[in-house]
Amino acid sequence: MKFRAGMNKDIEPDEIFLDSSNLSSFNTHQFEGWIEKPLPKKVIVFAFVFFLLVVSVFVLKIWSLQVKHGESFAIRSESNSLKKIAYLPERGVIYDRNDNLLAWNEKDGRRYTDKSVHVALGYLGYPSKEDIEKLDISIDSKEMAGKEGAEKIFNEYLRGIEGVEVVEVNARGEIQSENIFDPGVKGGDVKLSLDVDISNKFSEYISSLAKEKGFQGGAGVMMDVNTGEIVAMASYPEYDSNALIQKDEEKVGEYLKDKRMPFMNRVVSGLYVPGSIMKPIFALAALNEGIIKPEKSIYSSGSISIPNPYSPDKPTVFKDWKAHGWVDMKKAIAFSSDVYFYAISGGYEDQKGIGILNIEKYSKMFGFGTTTGFELQPEKSGNIPSPEWKERIFDGEKWSLGNTYHSGIGQYGFQVTPIQVVRAISAIANGGKVLKPTIIKQAPGAGVTIESIVEVDSDKFDVIKEGMRDSVLEGTSKGINFSQVEIAGKTGTAELGVSKKFVNSWNVGFFPYKDPKYAFTVVMEKGPVENTMGGVYVMNQLFNWMFINKPEFFK
Repeated sequence: MKFRAGMNKDIEPDEIFLDSSNLSSFNTHQFEGWIEKPLPKKVIVFAFVFFLLVVSVFVLKIWSLQVKHGESFAIRSESNSLKKIAYLPERGVIYDRNDNLLAWNEKDGRRYTDKSVHVALGYLGYPSKEDIEKLDISIDSKEMAGKEGAEKIFNEYLRGIEGVEVVEVNARGEIQSENIFDPGVKGGDVKLSLDVDISNKFSEYISSLAKEKGFQGGAGVMMDVNTGEIVAMASYPEYDSNALIQKDEEKVGEYLKDKRMPFMNRVVSGLYVPGSIMKPIFALAALNEGIIKPEKSIYSSGSISIPNPYSPDKPTVFKDWKAHGWVDMKKAIAFSSDVYFYAISGGYEDQKGIGILNIEKYSKMFGFGTTTGFELQPEKSGNIPSPEWKERIFDGEKWSLGNTYHSGIGQYGFQVTPIQVVRAISAIANGGKVLKPTIIKQAPGAGVTIESIVEVDSDKFDVIKEGMRDSVLEGTSKGINFSQVEIAGKTGTAELGVSKKFVNSWNVGFFPYKDPKYAFTVVMEKGPVENTMGGVYVMNQLFNWMFINKPEFFK
């Protein structure tokens, strides 16, 4: 009982009657007056097991890295290294003068237009030792370099500025990881002076005539006579830049086997006997040297005969291509009289000639015998005949009067390129300014390079221009006489080889006649002598197409 008594305690009345009505004012939403309940034992066990698993995973991973694979990772760590390599930015694109795309980039590389301007564009290929040194190309870089044409000329500008890519490589040089550290600068875009559509048609008409009439090849070029811009260019046969960049072995093999040399840009590297297209220059020389008046007529019976001092009964005969009768300078240019130019070049009867030294002098004045400075390479310088040249080439053989006669009609010893010819015709058209041709589009007057000036009075140039206009109106260039535009022209048929079974057929000129803007040159290479269709036929087709599709060139 004592125990019970010790346990007894007085009970207050409010403890007996405690209920919701007499509870303290607890904010139950703030958990006031709540009685906390102890966590169940199973929750504690679950948490312990979870943390034990997490710790186990970390321990196993550490064991794998440090113990199981520790040695291999250590070797890799020692063998791998970070390496900086060149990161190639996007190469610039190439446009024509009208913003038509000529060369651009796709996911797997470079692409080119399907039109015939590939000899002007060139292609990309593996860099040579010279490229690597000049452009500071890394040995492990995948960069390709321009090999010909505009791709080569503007390669440094088109390629942009290299960036840097950081890669991790192992001891075998295998890339383990990579990342771009510096993207570099995108290559610049280039705008050429070429009109791709005119160039394509030029090539189409040249190739069509070559296939139909048996010419070995051909070339055509059109130039702005005031700026030097080359607005159209064609070379046949030519290669396809896409075949080279895509490594089409079959096509490339065909190109290499083709004896017509499709990789040669005939506009700058083709050497041709010019024939009668040199006559306007020699007529100007005769006027400027004062040996003949433009109105004086010379009679052409179809040939001239020169006495042979060793065999008086066997005179040397120099033939004209036909008997022209009486011809003055304008008519001699228009109808291309050989007899007239025999007389004013080497002299005949009472007519004094300018002589071979003046033939050489005036040829050089118009830019023959040297390169033009045109960007497209390799450019040939050609040849101008002279006594020194003959002695060097023919074991000391002396120059003869007959050599002067043949040189006076653009035959003996002459070799010229179409780019030289179109520059010379431009100089006739613009009154004597020998310009540097360019493939870069530029504003009129800006960046124009005048290489030299032919110091001849304008009235003498006018005589030559009139003769070339008459050639179109009534002479050998009648095939390019149109109502839409007045054209001045000159033909040339250069005989080839001893047998003279083949010829080069030329047509050159400028337009509009009264206010010249463009000069043109076309040569059909090594065709049969009996064929009567050549350079004039090509220009006839091209002009007819341009009247419809490019009328702005005649305004």
